[in-house]
Amino acid sequence: MSEKRCYTVQELQEILGVSRPTIYNLLKKKEFRWIQLDGGKYRISKKSFDDWLDNLEQ
Repeated sequence: MSEKRCYTVQELQEILGVSRPTIYNLLKKKEFRWIQLDGGKYRISKKSFDDWLDNLEQ
């Protein structure tokens, strides 16, 4: 199986330990690249999320 390229909102919640509204606020601020699928589901670019996370100021 190939490496995962996208995260779901739930996966980001688990990774960051934050609420669903917090993830949606990050999406709204365009902190990382994402797409919205039919049915309203979001998929977040793993690479852009990982880059964002690696570059957060301490």
